[in-house]
Amino acid sequence: MSAPSFDIDIDPVWPASTDWEALAVRAAEAAGAVADELAHEHLLVSLVMADDEEVHALNKQWRAKDKPTNVLSFPMLSREEVLAAAAQPDAPGMLGDLILAHGVCTREAADKGIAVEAHAAHLIVHGLLHLAGYDHETGEADAAEMEGLETKALALMGLADPYAAH
Repeated sequence: MSAPSFDIDIDPVWPASTDWEALAVRAAEAAGAVADELAHEHLLVSLVMADDEEVHALNKQWRAKDKPTNVLSFPMLSREEVLAAAAQPDAPGMLGDLILAHGVCTREAADKGIAVEAHAAHLIVHGLLHLAGYDHETGEADAAEMEGLETKALALMGLADPYAAH
């Protein structure tokens, strides 16, 4: 399966007992299986698995929100550029940056009663879709489309629907 490749930086707060790079690759492959524009290995994503303080600072600087969040996505390409890159399999492109916050991810996983790895996989898929130009904040139809893609991608990974009532 084709999927974006990763340049990964993992903060020591993320447990070394998990192969985060392998999880990211599986999440990217699943996202590529449900969103054709992500099914290209020539796209590069910078994935930073950070602590809450780093994500807090970035969220404050770039989104004017003075708190950490679970995942930040910084696209390098417009939706049109992503679609054009997908049509040219040999054209390399930096899709963008994803930054996950360990503490927020861990707390949310505990609240949902799921493994941190499952929640991190969801956040990576979610972030990749944002980098490809999907946006759940632009309306109900867009949110439903994005959530549907996330649910399908996670099902391919053997993970439960994150939007189902618990």
